[in-house]
Amino acid sequence: MKKTLLTVLYTCSSLCLFAQSEKVKGLKDYYQAYFPIGVAVNPRMVNAGAESSFIIKQFNSLTPENSMKMGPIHPQENVYNWEASDKMVAFAQQNGLKVRGHNLCWHNQTPAWFFKKDNRVVTKEELLARLKTHIFEVVKRYQGKIYVWDVVNEAVPDTGLSMYRKSKFYEIIGEEYIAKAFEYAHEADPNALLFYNDYNTESKAKREKIYQLLKGLKQKGVPIHGVGLQAHWSIDEPTQSELEESITKFASLGLQIQITELDISVYPKEHERRERRENDGVGIFTDEMEQKQIQQYKMVFDVFRKYKQNITSVTFWNLSDQYSWLDNFPVTGRKDFPLLFDKNLKPKKAFWEVVKF
Repeated sequence: MKKTLLTVLYTCSSLCLFAQSEKVKGLKDYYQAYFPIGVAVNPRMVNAGAESSFIIKQFNSLTPENSMKMGPIHPQENVYNWEASDKMVAFAQQNGLKVRGHNLCWHNQTPAWFFKKDNRVVTKEELLARLKTHIFEVVKRYQGKIYVWDVVNEAVPDTGLSMYRKSKFYEIIGEEYIAKAFEYAHEADPNALLFYNDYNTESKAKREKIYQLLKGLKQKGVPIHGVGLQAHWSIDEPTQSELEESITKFASLGLQIQITELDISVYPKEHERRERRENDGVGIFTDEMEQKQIQQYKMVFDVFRKYKQNITSVTFWNLSDQYSWLDNFPVTGRKDFPLLFDKNLKPKKAFWEVVKF
């Protein structure tokens, strides 16, 4: 009887110790043998407090969500706002996190002054000079502190036959601006990894355009090391086959693949902004949404692990369901629940599915 009791106590003790060890493990610890796990953050999150401690526990890479984009960091020709980015890079260095730089050239947050001079549109040569100056200033400031840069962001259109988005960079410079941006970044920091970053990379038509763009850059000897799949997905897309086709196609170019902005919306995928409708619901995370999200997260992480030789980082876009950019896109004011942690920073059921392997 005594022996049986001791056995039971030992077993219970062992299980309790296991449970305690599981509680202290962060998401990064489960994936230590696979790839870094990152998160997009803003300056407020790295202040001493619950969120900063949570970042350190769960992640080993971070991406400044907005502060390094051209508009926020370079609002006027001779003015740079370094404070927010410096703060996040310092936090990362102090706590052993890698940093993804995001981003150097993106049509959507380029300040208006960048394309004007003396009340006229800049010439091709003037715009290239400004682009080079911007990239040199930003990349050199963080040389040795940022290991990878999203150099060009979203240069390919979603629809139509055109290979290139009709941005002002394209209209003034032509397709050459893409290669030049990579060349400038490489010159500024020869040791940094340089990525092209885009969304809807699982859409067959857009994927083919991106593939041809990257293939052309490689053939020209442009210094490009990888492609970022933004991974703004939903509970109903992509399918496993669509995701695997994208990974294998881009990997065939000899490029690294990083998942750069992962979230999984609980609503069916929509690609255009629209006004809220009466049937959009009241922002409740239903059991049906939860189950579909669990299965989608399980599927994508099964695929990520399968292709661990090609995937070199996975980054979530925001920390928890307390805040997500999807709360205001595509529908303004519609609460979404796209991440692995709830508004109180507690793991959701999808988290436990992602680490169960």
